[in-house]
Amino acid sequence: MVRRIVVVGSGVMGRGIAYVSAVGGFETILVDVKGEQLESAKQEITEIFVQAVSRGKLTEAERQESEARLRYFLDLAEAVREADLVIEAVPEKLEVKKQVFETIDKHAPASCYFATNTSTMSPTEIGSFTKRPEKVIAMHFFNPVHKMKLVEIIRGLETSEETVQVIQHVAERMGKETVIVNEFPGFVTSRISALIGNEAFYMLQEGVGTPEQIDKAIKLGLNFPMGPFELADLVGLDTRLNNLKYLHEKLGEKYRPAPLLEQYVKAGRLGRKTGKGVYDYTKQENKGDE
Repeated sequence: MVRRIVVVGSGVMGRGIAYVSAVGGFETILVDVKGEQLESAKQEITEIFVQAVSRGKLTEAERQESEARLRYFLDLAEAVREADLVIEAVPEKLEVKKQVFETIDKHAPASCYFATNTSTMSPTEIGSFTKRPEKVIAMHFFNPVHKMKLVEIIRGLETSEETVQVIQHVAERMGKETVIVNEFPGFVTSRISALIGNEAFYMLQEGVGTPEQIDKAIKLGLNFPMGPFELADLVGLDTRLNNLKYLHEKLGEKYRPAPLLEQYVKAGRLGRKTGKGVYDYTKQENKGDE
């Protein structure tokens, strides 16, 4: 039975996962090595709680109960000592994940399950950083976590059926729908999303249309809720580029990143988090809303 969840990394995804964990009834700890990042996360999570009450998603009593279940830590080793499940949500860099998993494997109880919120990387390889690969799995959440319904659950080579069932139950308690797939680079959603987003950059590079026109065509013509450039700006162009590089290495030429995408990242145009990506968010009018 999972009662206590530790979320490692208080970035965009980590803070969202911590929110749905607390709302789902789990005692939750959000941990980060940077105090200012953790404070920023706390402020944003508080805002999400307030919005949830104003929209009728939570009652005031439910908000107070959920917030009381959520704590914030700077010390990873201390945070995981009584954890039933640790969900890692640090940047998609293998050396960073390796350090995190080696630490939590050393300090978490033997009964604890480990999940990585990766969109492309191997849960089998990540499991090899621990002495409990049968308890390691991938839980791929989507941004914004509190609104997106899906959690893609990816089993590694050594992942046990028990672990799969436990993690599926946890995701459902968080209010999520699940799909369970076997490990392969990019899983299901990231492979498709990366292809579409990369092709949009090739079209922009070739002068097929403006970002607004391409996004509008995809939204209205293919019934997508967001255009590929709006989504890339939300996810982060650096994140999208890192995913494409990984998929290009593993799956070949069709995932070669568009030169224009690489140029945007070199220029520091990373999307909403920097105020400018494909679109300029420093202006009052969002050019992506046509």
